[in-house]
Amino acid sequence: MTKAELIAAVAEKAGLKKVEAEKAVAGFIAAVTGALKKGDKLSLVGFGTFSTSKRAARKGQNPQTGQKITIPAALVPKFKPGKALKDAVNSKK
Repeated sequence: MTKAELIAAVAEKAGLKKVEAEKAVAGFIAAVTGALKKGDKLSLVGFGTFSTSKRAARKGQNPQTGQKITIPAALVPKFKPGKALKDAVNSKK
């Protein structure tokens, strides 16, 4: 599903115009991004939890040149699905 398809689905399910749904999706993405940038955890009961995790610096190798490189430490986003989402995905229709 692309972003455009998501916007169309949100518009249909919520009874909104596509322009309003686009603003809602953009607002959700901005809110999640802002919370993670601040180091907060965002929990949506039944859906899942958005958080960040520290990835340590590590050694790597450029596959084209074979040159050894150091990959710097980074803060990476993480999503852990909730029980209701797992159950919905695994249920048979």
